[in-house]
Amino acid sequence: MGILRKTQSLAVMLAEFDKSSHAISAIDLIRRLSNKLNKTTVYRILDKLEDDGLLHSFLGKNGIKWYAKCNGCSKTAHTDVHPHFQCVDCGQVDCLAIQIPIPELPNRTALMSSVLIQGKCQNCL
Repeated sequence: MGILRKTQSLAVMLAEFDKSSHAISAIDLIRRLSNKLNKTTVYRILDKLEDDGLLHSFLGKNGIKWYAKCNGCSKTAHTDVHPHFQCVDCGQVDCLAIQIPIPELPNRTALMSSVLIQGKCQNCL
């Protein structure tokens, strides 16, 4: 897909990620931006940003898709593979700066893995 031009819609979406150091769910983005962007535009821009290596996505609790800013990724490769933590009380989701090794699998090649750790964040303890 790729971002071909910087639109006002794109700027609005990027501003949401610049305001937050946490991951943001697609549902929350649609709610936050409902007066500026429709749902289809939100998903279209999220797809473009992910394709361009600016955002990465993962599934949180209840199968909800979350997005967070990438660190060092590009159009050709997402290199910031890491686990995520979701608070079971407040729902906040964070990228964790730790590595969890993916085991080698016989007769298979792992292309990606998603690890979600659930518990209580420091604010909810």
